[in-house]
Amino acid sequence: MHKPTLITGLALGYVLGTRAGRERYDQISRTVQSIMQAPAVRSAASSATNAAGSATHSAAHAVVEAIGHRLHPTAHERLSRLRDRTAVYRTGEPETITVPTADC
Repeated sequence: MHKPTLITGLALGYVLGTRAGRERYDQISRTVQSIMQAPAVRSAASSATNAAGSATHSAAHAVVEAIGHRLHPTAHERLSRLRDRTAVYRTGEPETITVPTADC
């Protein structure tokens, strides 16, 4: 049910867009750019980015706590790199966390 509606909407948007011409496209593009540069939008985007980074960091901690001691050394190394990247992304500085190692 939703797929035909989506396809119809896309087709209608394409037809109307091609009839509107390049001038209308440029006008819409400028409007979108001005909205994206607005301080409120940039602030909201930054907040969302920080929240996502924090959630990713928390998830990495939860995984380490739950199964860190059972990970293969390669998986352990990759998880450590992910955790370090999220710490840098969130705070700007790497965070040191002790991760239990697998006895493989």
